[in-house]
Amino acid sequence: MSAHDVVITGIGLVSSLGEGTDAHWQKLTAQTRAPVLDETRYPPYTVHPLPEIDWGLQIAKRGDQRQMETWQRLGTYTAGLALDDAGIKGDETLCATMDMLVAAGGGERDGTVDDAILAASQTRDDREVLLNEKLTTELRPTLFLAQLSNLLAGNISIVHKVTGSSRTFMGEEAAGFDAARVALARPAVARVIAR
Repeated sequence: MSAHDVVITGIGLVSSLGEGTDAHWQKLTAQTRAPVLDETRYPPYTVHPLPEIDWGLQIAKRGDQRQMETWQRLGTYTAGLALDDAGIKGDETLCATMDMLVAAGGGERDGTVDDAILAASQTRDDREVLLNEKLTTELRPTLFLAQLSNLLAGNISIVHKVTGSSRTFMGEEAAGFDAARVALARPAVARVIAR
């Protein structure tokens, strides 16, 4: 191993293909592969639905589950999967020194508003006007909070006791790239400081 190598010790993964790395590996390497699609929920659009998830396996307290939106539960749940995969879940001494980087999108989805926009777009030709109308009148203020990634980091910290430093990024795909870039750079910086 060189000083530039990065080792991934745990992966938390949930998608329409299932939960965990083994389920994904089995589906992706199967002789016949097909995406899991839901074409009935938002016709004519297709979505990749989440599998059934027993949230209690990674978020033990029902009160914690209730106060989270689905995207927060999913992020906290997959963080628990990653800690399990790394074999360090429940090691509070290690988790207390762990640095956490969280990348989150710019907001949550409101299925009711999505449905209304899609239904109205079937009968209106001024879709840009329609979208602006809905965005300014239908969405809750929480959809625009810049602190959503901080909220997710806080939930992970509370539920999984990851209480070292944290840094959060917001902005869809760019946030993920920035989080990966910083995660890669941090060990290099720590080596330089330690020398």
